[in-house]
Formats: sequence, C-alpha cells, structure tokens
Amino acid sequence: MPGSKLSAEQRSALLPAGTKPTLKTISKISGLAVPTVSRALNDAPDIGRDTKKLIRQIADEIGYVPNRAGVRLRTGRTNVISLIMSTEHDNHTARLISSVAEGLQGTNFHLNVTPYAPGDDIMKPIRYIVETGSADGVIFNQIEPNDPRIAYLMERDFPFATHGRSNWSDQHAYYDFDNEAYGRRAINMLHARNRKHVAVVAPPQKQSYALHLVAGLRERAEANQQSLFILDTVTSDSPSPDVADALIAHLKAHPQTDTVVTASAGAAMGAVAAAEACGRTIGKDFDIFAKEAAPFLKLVRSDILTMAESVGSAGEFLAKAAIQAIRHPELAPMQHLEVPEKPEQ
Repeated sequence: MPGSKLSAEQRSALLPAGTKPTLKTISKISGLAVPTVSRALNDAPDIGRDTKKLIRQIADEIGYVPNRAGVRLRTGRTNVISLIMSTEHDNHTARLISSVAEGLQGTNFHLNVTPYAPGDDIMKPIRYIVETGSADGVIFNQIEPNDPRIAYLMERDFPFATHGRSNWSDQHAYYDFDNEAYGRRAINMLHARNRKHVAVVAPPQKQSYALHLVAGLRERAEANQQSLFILDTVTSDSPSPDVADALIAHLKAHPQTDTVVTASAGAAMGAVAAAEACGRTIGKDFDIFAKEAAPFLKLVRSDILTMAESVGSAGEFLAKAAIQAIRHPELAPMQHLEVPEKPEQ
C-alpha cells in the first residue's frame, strides 16, 4: 500500500490548480476503493486501524474536507461534537477546550465551541443544537444538581457528556473531580498545621461541585473543631481583585482567620493580595489552600498549598464518552470520578 507523502509533481497531477481534493483523490493515492475510503473516514468498525490511519494521513496532507451537507444527507450525522461553555475564561476553560480537541484527534468527529455569556439562559445553546441538529452530541460543564439541560437532553435521548455530576449522574456520561475528598483533605492538612479558623471562597453554590466541596470541608472542620466561614459576597469564579477586597474586609472583621481555602487559581491570587495587604505571611502565620488545573501558583508563591486537578484527562475522557453516547447509546454511559492526589506542601 503506498505511503501518503506526495511530491510536488504528484500533487499537481492529482490536484490541478483550482480543484478540491475528493474521495476519488484519496482513492487514487491509497489504491483503495472509494467506498473503503469513505468508510475509513467514517471510522467504520470493519475497517482496520492501519487503513484508517493511512486514509486520515492522506486526507490531512492533501487538505481533504468532507462536505458536511453531503455527510448529513448520507448518514444523518454531522460528525460534530459541540463543547458548550461560558465566556468566563480561566485556566480550566482553556485546558478543557484543548484536551477535548486532543481527545477527538484520530476520529472523524470535529469540535465546535458554543459560547454563552454569564447571565444568559443556559438552555438557549442546548435547545439550538438539538432543534437544528447542528451537532451529534454535546459536552458541557458548570453542572447543577437538578440541571435543566440534562433533564432536557435525557428526555430527548440526545447524546451528551458532562464535566461534573448531577442528581441523575447514574444515568449519564460524566467526568468529575472528587471535590468532597478535596475538601476533607484540605481541612485535615490545615488541622495538622494547627490552623483553626478557615475562610472559604467557594464556587457558586448552585453548582454541584460547590456543594460537594463545602460538604467535605464542613464534615472535617466539625470533626477537627475548626471554625469555617464561607464568604457570600464572592465566589471562586469572581475576579481576583473582587476576591481580594472581600477577603481584606473579612480579615479585618475576623482577625483570628488563619487560612483561606478556595477552588481556583484566580481566587488564590486574590487571597495572596489580601493576606499581604493585611500584613500576613503566607506559610508562617497564614495559609492558602487551592486546587489548580496547571502548576502555576507555586511559581508565584512557593508557600501556597495546592492540589492538582487533571482537566486534561477530563477533556480526553469526555470526548470519548460523548462519542460512545453517539455511536452506542445501548451501552452503559462512561463515567469517571477523579480521586485527588496528595496535596503539595
């Protein structure tokens, strides 16, 4: 079977100026029949892995792009998975987008990112995709316990996977970080460091992972006889300056506070600013505990206590889970709960 590398002369002969590559072009290069090429590009189970790899290499090299309208007419599918995300950007958002894209590499699925603004109706992008059939499946995050998006999609048997768990997570595909375990481990480590008064900059309380985190924090704080104060004017999604202002006010009103626990790198940076503004020394008379998607915080302040969350693994898993939900709805949904590793001190 010929390789996929073409000389300039071969490319010119197969692709005259002004013409677009087609399935026939790939067929001529590979020596395979057009139906075989088409089935390889559509990831048909009866086509061998090496053949699929060769066909995709050739398609990439010659710039072959399938006609979406034609694919949809033939198969009823778009070969698109839509990642629906808020326009509020952080390290998690960027990493999740790139890792979902990585998870789709080598498949015949393409990624579309469907944004929505904070304050928008979260159902709007979901309804649009389902009603227009503009994607075969969706992935989304910021999951609520009784998330209306999940109820809507399950009612319509539309394939999806979520970054986070709902009250119906036994029935759908998801990847989640065990935030309850994170909360327990954070409090236990702080107790071992003799921290007794903990301020918490939690995620938005309507989201499932916030409830899990707070449950873990409260369970161990009560057992360890530590006080726990959850700020209600900011969240871990708030801008860092807002978090700093809220924590400065809290530290002035409650000077006994010796720790801040939060769920994002941005909020942790706000906590650093607040601690320094109030004359606290991080790692000495004051601790900050945060989880992060990328090793960043210790480059800024080595004494911050951190726990890693593998958003990269989440994206790749969710891509595969969404594909399975599309192709094999009869199978049990793919699910994974990431157990946090030992915190970094």
